[in-house]
Amino acid sequence: MGIDPGLAATGYGIIETCGRVPSLIEAGVVRARAKDPLEKRLLDLFTGTTEIIAEFEPTVVVIEELYSTYAHPRTAIMMGHARGAIFTAAASRGLPVVSYASTRIKNSLTGHGRASKEQVQKMVQHAFGLPELPNPPDVADALAVALCHHNALLHQLQARGAAARRGR
Repeated sequence: MGIDPGLAATGYGIIETCGRVPSLIEAGVVRARAKDPLEKRLLDLFTGTTEIIAEFEPTVVVIEELYSTYAHPRTAIMMGHARGAIFTAAASRGLPVVSYASTRIKNSLTGHGRASKEQVQKMVQHAFGLPELPNPPDVADALAVALCHHNALLHQLQARGAAARRGR
């Protein structure tokens, strides 16, 4: 389960990874009202994420690492709150949480760590054979996170297989 956290809209994507080709199971957005107090939005995010986890029973929750700039520290703090709600939802169901840097996610999908949002959307569209770009962008980002983890697991399996063939 890939997640793109946000306080108003949190994208999620459930994929199944049997073999080399992932399948899209479900994708959507958990919404919270921007006018609600922070604690209510976090509760909505926690509750919505917990319900999705209960329904689809993923084995791992994958999320983008927190990124911040000195120019916008408040954004990082607010995203930290959203991430905390997601981590707590995962922990309440006994799920591990894996994080990847934005540049690694982009590189995994496009071959370039500084790819644009549209390039990432196009790769997600291609990976799942979607007729249109995934929308809203929160959904595309969540699916990109899930695909990055899928690719990382494939790479690990290939590396283990190569090591086994060399007799290590």
